[in-house]
Amino acid sequence: MNNEKTTCVIVDDEKLARELLREYLEAFPEIELVGEASNGNDAVALIDKLNPTLIFLDVQMPGMTGFDVLDDITHEPYVIFVTAYDQYAIQAFEKNAVDYLLKPLDHDRFNQAVQRALKRKKTETANIENLLGGLRPQQTPGNFESHVFVQKSEKLFSLPVDEIVHLEASGDYTIITTKSDQFVSSSGIGKLEEIMNPDKFIRVHRSTIVNIHFLKEIERHFNGSMVVKMQNGKSFPVSRTYAKQIRKRVV
Repeated sequence: MNNEKTTCVIVDDEKLARELLREYLEAFPEIELVGEASNGNDAVALIDKLNPTLIFLDVQMPGMTGFDVLDDITHEPYVIFVTAYDQYAIQAFEKNAVDYLLKPLDHDRFNQAVQRALKRKKTETANIENLLGGLRPQQTPGNFESHVFVQKSEKLFSLPVDEIVHLEASGDYTIITTKSDQFVSSSGIGKLEEIMNPDKFIRVHRSTIVNIHFLKEIERHFNGSMVVKMQNGKSFPVSRTYAKQIRKRVV
């Protein structure tokens, strides 16, 4: 999603350097600083835990270099190197770094690097959305998808439809929830409903679709309203418009 904040981690063994980066980042409300590390080992653990979109990474640190960190992490963030040494620039760009900043930091140069990272993110996100559009096949009546492509960070995953517990509309987007994860789709909930097998997925509200295989119980209230309760603890009201879908399944 283009309107999501860009999460960020700072990795530098110098406290003053971390403080200066924090200060400079205050000018970018679209970037959310989610963590800091002062050495390579902590950086690897932090990055793989938080999966930040962007990292500011020192080269020379105790224990591990910045390049060692990139070799060890499983996540693939955008990287801006921040270092006092100019001899590693070629190696940095071989690692697909967004930019390479030399200490002491120049404020204008820092801003340029951040703008470059944000632009790259925007461009690559748009490319992913276009790819997703091409991967969505044309549906024919009675032909329902067994898998859908969903985006997580900068990666695409083939998600088995049967693993979806429920779908919730959120503006023009849809939040897809499985037993172990959540994904945000740029498709509206109505469009996704078209590719869901109605024998398994029922719409209980204009903003909610549930997988009946993960349905725990249905509460009927004295005023005639109903609430569906899912196995994961979530509850959703059933609107009058879709209540008949529930009643059809009562034996």
